[in-house]
Amino acid sequence: MKADRPYKTAADWLILSFKGVAVGTGAILPGVSGGVLCVAFGIYEPMMALLSHPVKAFRRFYKMFIPFLIGWVAGFLLLAKAVELLFDASSTVALTLFAGLICGSVPELMKKSELSGSKQSWSAFITALAAAFALLSVLRTAQFAAVSPNAAWYAFCGAVWGLSLVIPGLSSSSILIYMGLYHPMTAGIAAFDLGVILPLLAGVLVTVLISARIVNHLFEKKYALMSRIILGVMIASTLLIIPASYPSVFSGLLGALCFAAGFALARWMDIMRGRSGA
Repeated sequence: MKADRPYKTAADWLILSFKGVAVGTGAILPGVSGGVLCVAFGIYEPMMALLSHPVKAFRRFYKMFIPFLIGWVAGFLLLAKAVELLFDASSTVALTLFAGLICGSVPELMKKSELSGSKQSWSAFITALAAAFALLSVLRTAQFAAVSPNAAWYAFCGAVWGLSLVIPGLSSSSILIYMGLYHPMTAGIAAFDLGVILPLLAGVLVTVLISARIVNHLFEKKYALMSRIILGVMIASTLLIIPASYPSVFSGLLGALCFAAGFALARWMDIMRGRSGA
């Protein structure tokens, strides 16, 4: 894993804060994986390291984590209702914007993977792409029984959400919608209901702490292989969130514009990060 970098300028902090906001709000959207957004924004590996070795990783990456976490809290707690309203008003805008953000980060991620192991075959990437697309397609059409929300079920929501952070491409929101838990959960977050937020956070923490050490170990030992598997899963999950049809020509054009805006923003952030010594 790449060593820590300066993150000294106001632009660095602003970009990291925006990434935190995007991850916090994007994880609310049905179909969007928080783990994929973390991969896209270069936060995934440091996050796994932090969860595996908190003290050591925080000392190394704290200048990255502080602005990112501030943005994440703002996105997760303060903007949950706004994102829910945006999705209800136009899922096309929300999903194509986030798809553009993710796709715009792919060139830089592929370059980084190639530099880490130029002799490593890309067959793992192709296999992961095909397998993830097939599996996630099945999950999208799976039927779940509706349940009555309570503290235990909100902890379950947190566990599913935690898995979506550790396993990029797994959409926690889609699963929770089918179970009838998504709207009560987001409404509770927006209302700052501790009866929802506390068990939710507990479920996230327990799940992530158990699984993050395994993922971090694999990255340390087999970085090129793991990065290409993650890239395959990331691209497969992103292809599935792009709307396949649009109600009108205007809606299609708006979706294309939002995708292009997200793609351009992601590329700009990568360029800015490169100029400052990433």
